[in-house]
Amino acid sequence: MTEIGIGIVGGGYMGKAHAVAMAAVGAVFDTALRPRLEMVCASSPQSAERYRKAFGFARATSDWEALVKDPDVGAIIIATPQEYHRAIAEAAFALGKPVFCEKPLGASLEDSRAMVAAAEGQVSMTGFNYIRTPASQFARKLIADGAIGDVTWFRGEHTEDFLADPSAPANWRTLGDANGTMGDLAPHMINGAMALIGPIASLIAEVETVHAERPGGAVTNDDHGQLMCRFRNGAMGQMYFSRISHGRKMGYAYEITGTKGAIRFDQEDQNALWLYSAEEPEATRGFRKILTGPAHPDYAPFCQGPGHGTGYQDQIIIEARDFLRAIETNTPVWPTFKDGMDVNQVVAAALASSRAKAWVEVDSV
Repeated sequence: MTEIGIGIVGGGYMGKAHAVAMAAVGAVFDTALRPRLEMVCASSPQSAERYRKAFGFARATSDWEALVKDPDVGAIIIATPQEYHRAIAEAAFALGKPVFCEKPLGASLEDSRAMVAAAEGQVSMTGFNYIRTPASQFARKLIADGAIGDVTWFRGEHTEDFLADPSAPANWRTLGDANGTMGDLAPHMINGAMALIGPIASLIAEVETVHAERPGGAVTNDDHGQLMCRFRNGAMGQMYFSRISHGRKMGYAYEITGTKGAIRFDQEDQNALWLYSAEEPEATRGFRKILTGPAHPDYAPFCQGPGHGTGYQDQIIIEARDFLRAIETNTPVWPTFKDGMDVNQVVAAALASSRAKAWVEVDSV
């Protein structure tokens, strides 16, 4: 059993999730490579020390460069705002250290392309946790095994309501493209669509700011967006992304139609997958609810009871297992930085389409 020192840049929402995941992953998956919470970095010495005590790190710093250069930090997790992703990743790769970066990969397509170039020949991983639920992993397997035949149509959404109230004050989420709905929420569902169906060839999109003024200032990014697309395998698709969808708390949902059946999933009921088989007798034909259990991917290490369920934090622990496996074997584990960049390219194509009000070939962006 070998230890590796983990350094996490950012101690907030995702920083905590990754710290908890690294503390638990060895016990859950009995990994050969065991992480040690070596150092956490935050914006001030006071907050860094607070996170160190709360999460169990050995040391704390407010200087991300010091964390990256520290010889006892063997791998880096980036859980900062997007504008810092590129500089941190490039510094880590220059020292030959593996990097896990939360989505989106950088603040722009240009950033993500530079990060992919820096990562060449080294271990990199982009954080897309929702597609790792046992139910969505099983959906990928069903599609790959031909359970619903050839996929003809995909509908996906990532909808939430944290800014649905127009009287909610302006904040960091209302400033800059990287923090808008297309930069923040859309990447998750675009990644999910590409994982389930395959690469996107072309699209047409509309992106809109509904509440342009909020208490405290103007809104400089988008509230919601929609797109129609054609996947490279010929399937049609449509997606909708919103931070102003009243009543939706984690509306990461999709429906897939094939020549032999269909699949439905909603993250708000993340331990269930709905499967329709057109080959069943007509009298009993209908969507069947499948509750996840030990027979489904990455479920049994958490719980031996079918239907008991996994949760959000478990998705991050699965990511941690995959990152450690990539480091241990020195082989790429999906999604790499290249996969994160591919998502950013679709987002850039959607923004370009919205401006031009025309179909755009994704590879042309």
